[in-house]
Order: sequence, then C-alpha cells, then structure tokens
Amino acid sequence: MHLRLSNGNRVRARSAINVDSTATEIPHQWYNLIADLSVKPPPPLHPKTFEPVKPEDLSHLFPDELIKQEATNERFIDIPEEVMDVYKLWRPTPLIRAKRLEKLLDTPARIYYKYEGVSPAGSHKPNTAVPQVYYNAQQGVKNVVTETGAGQWGSSLAFACSLYGLGCEVWQVRASYDQKPYRKLMMQTWGAKVHPSPSDVTEAGRKILEMDPSSPGSLGIAISEAVEVAATNDDTKYCLGSVLNHVLLHQTVIGEECLRQMEAIGETPDLIIGCTGGGSNFAGLSFPFIREKLSEKINPVIRAVEPTACPSLTKGVYAYDFGDTAGMTPLMKMHTLGHDFIPDPIHAGGLRYHGMAPLISHVYELGYMEAISIPQTECFQGAIQFARTEGIIPAPEPTHAIAATIREALRCRETGEPKVILMAMCGHGHFDLTSYEKYLQGNMVDLSFEEEKIKGSLAKIPQVLA
Repeated sequence: MHLRLSNGNRVRARSAINVDSTATEIPHQWYNLIADLSVKPPPPLHPKTFEPVKPEDLSHLFPDELIKQEATNERFIDIPEEVMDVYKLWRPTPLIRAKRLEKLLDTPARIYYKYEGVSPAGSHKPNTAVPQVYYNAQQGVKNVVTETGAGQWGSSLAFACSLYGLGCEVWQVRASYDQKPYRKLMMQTWGAKVHPSPSDVTEAGRKILEMDPSSPGSLGIAISEAVEVAATNDDTKYCLGSVLNHVLLHQTVIGEECLRQMEAIGETPDLIIGCTGGGSNFAGLSFPFIREKLSEKINPVIRAVEPTACPSLTKGVYAYDFGDTAGMTPLMKMHTLGHDFIPDPIHAGGLRYHGMAPLISHVYELGYMEAISIPQTECFQGAIQFARTEGIIPAPEPTHAIAATIREALRCRETGEPKVILMAMCGHGHFDLTSYEKYLQGNMVDLSFEEEKIKGSLAKIPQVLA
C-alpha cells in the first residue's frame, strides 16, 4: 500500500519495529510552515525606528541567501546539492521504537524517538550549520562568529567551517564553558577559537563583567558578543543556532524524514514531544507534522517541554523584545522572560535562553501546540531510565522530552490508551557526564526562576505598539 503525504512524496507502508534508515530517502527540500499559516507571524522590527526590518538592515550579519530564507513565504526551499552531499555523512537519521523503555514502564503506549545524535557533532545542529556556512562561503565570507550554550551548536558550526575552509570564533556561555570542557576541545579540534562568555574581548562582555565579575553568562550575552564582532568586521558574518526562521527551516529535514519513516511502518503519532530552548529541534520535528495537521490528515497533540528554570513559553509574555542581552538585534515578537534575564546555570545549557523562536511563539499563540515545564531532577531520572533501557545516554536538553514522554506513558498505563508517542531525541550526552555524575551522587538540585527576577527583566522590555 502506498500513502501520499501533502509534500507530494509517496512511501510504501510496511510492518517493522524500527525503520531501516538506509531505505529512507533524504528530503531534497526544506519546509516553510509560514506558507501554510492563514495568519502570518508579526515581522521583526528595527530597534531604532520600530519599522519592519528591511533586507539591507541584516546584510552586515547574514549572507543574501539566508536573508531571503528568513523572509520567504515559499512553501519549500530546495536543498543545494553541496549541502546534500554533507548531509549524507549521517542522514537519514534513525527512527527507533523504545520497546525496552515501554516494557520498563509497563505501558500500552508505543514510544518512538527520532535520534539526531548520529551526526558528527552528536546533535541536530549540523542540519543548519552546514547550509549556513555553505551560503557564507558562496558569498566569499572569510569568517563566521557565533554563540553557544552547551556547545552542540558551537561544535556543529566549527565542524561545518572545517569543511568549507572558513574561520570560526565562538562565545560559549561561561557556565557551560566550565561544566563541559570537552565541547570546547571539540570546537578547537575542528579549528575554532573559543571564548568564555561574558569575555573581555567585546564591549558587551566587559560591561557585564563590570556589573558581575562572576557572571555565569547566558545565551543572550553570548549573542551580543558575537553580533558585536560581526557588525564591526567586514569579512565576518554571524551565524545563529536557533530562533530565526531560516534556522528552523533547515531543521525541518528531521520532520520530513520522520513523516516518511512513520508512514513506512504504518504508524501515526497521537502525541509529538520535544524540548524547547530557542526551538530549532522542536520546530524541525514538529513543523512538517503541523502541516499535515492543518490539512486534517492527522491530529496529533504537539507538546513543547522547557526547563522550570527558564520557562519562556509557560511563564513569559508574548511581546517584542531583543534577541540578545545588549539590545543589538532586531526586535522580535516572541515569548520572552526579558532580554537581560539570566537563567540559573542548569545543566541543559542549550535551553538557557530568555526567549522562544518567534515562529514557534506565533504557532503557540494560534493554538496549534501546547507547552509544559519540568524540573531538571525529574529529567535526569528519566534520562537514567532511558539510558539503562535504550542504551543511549541523552544530552541534558532532550531529557526534558524524555521526562514528558514518561509522564504520558504512565498516564497511558492508568487509562489503558495505546497512544503512539513520537519524541525528539536531539543529541547524545557523551560530553555531559559531569551532569550525570552530579545526579548519580545526589548533588543535583532543582533550580527555578524567581518571580521578582523575571518581573525586573520584563520591566525592561521595549514598549512597542502592536
């Protein structure tokens, strides 16, 4: 039997537990959800004029093709052959049924996870790092700069730069720089220069250090430092690992693949779960499924999971705010905790961002998805259960998705519902073992946001009339 998806692809249904990845074709196009939304997302605004950003306003940061992708309403964007050739190093990625976890939980639910940890950098981040560096190289750019939290994005960009011969400079959030030294070494092995953030290299970093010499840093601060360097060097552009539309676009290769894999085994997800920080991993898996939901072919619940210490979707406000701490980026309409909010140093460094991707925020406002937050000790408890049944040690970020999946599977045990749960497993935790050590030794504590701290940061959000 053949099943037709709304992207025009045909797949053959067959009975299997896990999909043979080699039998799944890598998608040749990225999917743009904006094309299928009847209500388009609000545009980014220039921080001085409050007018919609023009392409020339972004030209000092991004190459022309990425600026076009950021603003496009086209439904599909062709993946360049040169990028496809690199994708073939690890794609397609496996879709795996977690049978042993199901058995441990004694649940009637069927749990599947799309595993992105097989990439060279060990996460989903190369899906966008490769095209971003490719487009920069095509335009003759010599160097790129970026921020990174836990280091998955920084190492992915360093990997991509090593393939295309570009210089790479990374500002890594101080808390993660200290917690995860092997991520730094990974970046350096691929040729990148790495700074702890805040640093004394930039004006933005120096200002933070003057106020708090022991600052643990944040993604917002690290973005400010990288953007400052890109804006003041003609041969340098900025790359972002999440949040922006073109980043989410590139990540849809995950969901496009997964749609075909689920169809190939005759399964339809009732629930799709992914962790959210900036949102690229979550969007990458969920957006193609939202397309199918909008066309009324399927009707899954789509659930984002964020840390209780940085709950932008569940506790933030939907407003225009800066994407960085220093206020150097355009203003974006998103769920935010305030651009100068510095989250407590939880172990899921990749989720310590004050805002949510504007497109995910818009989809959330439209009611196409839901969101919850989970504390880190529950997440690591789930991670241990997952590792001891499925064999994969997950990165701290997807432990949030695992914990939410376990919650749902246990509910299914109580109700008897045989739900199909699809989970985003965005990377492995081989370089996060100090976090596991803290949990296993009983030294991990739950960190949560302080209401007064958030009130203070929200008060500094720019006042923009919608």
